[in-house]
Amino acid sequence: MRKSRFTDEQVIGFIKQADAGMSVADLCRREGFSSATFYKWRAKFGGMETSDAKRLRDLEAENNRLKKLLAEAVLDKEALKVAFGVKR
Repeated sequence: MRKSRFTDEQVIGFIKQADAGMSVADLCRREGFSSATFYKWRAKFGGMETSDAKRLRDLEAENNRLKKLLAEAVLDKEALKVAFGVKR
C-alpha cells in the first residue's frame, strides 16, 4: 500500500479546516491533494481527534501483526499435516 504524504494528524487538521468554513476546493488546491482524496479521508477520519487517529493507527498495526501470526500458524499446521501424512 502506498504511504501518504500527510500524517493522520495533518489529515484531521484539513478536515477541521473544511468544517470551520474553508471551501474544500481551496483547501485541496492549497495543500496539493484532490477533492476525492479529501472525501475519502473525511469518510475515514471524520469526527476524530488526533489521539483517536493515533489509537486507530496502533490498532491497525496490531491487527496486521496478528494476521501475520495467524497465517504463519496455519502454514505450520499444514506443514505438520503433510509431514505426518494426516488426511483431512
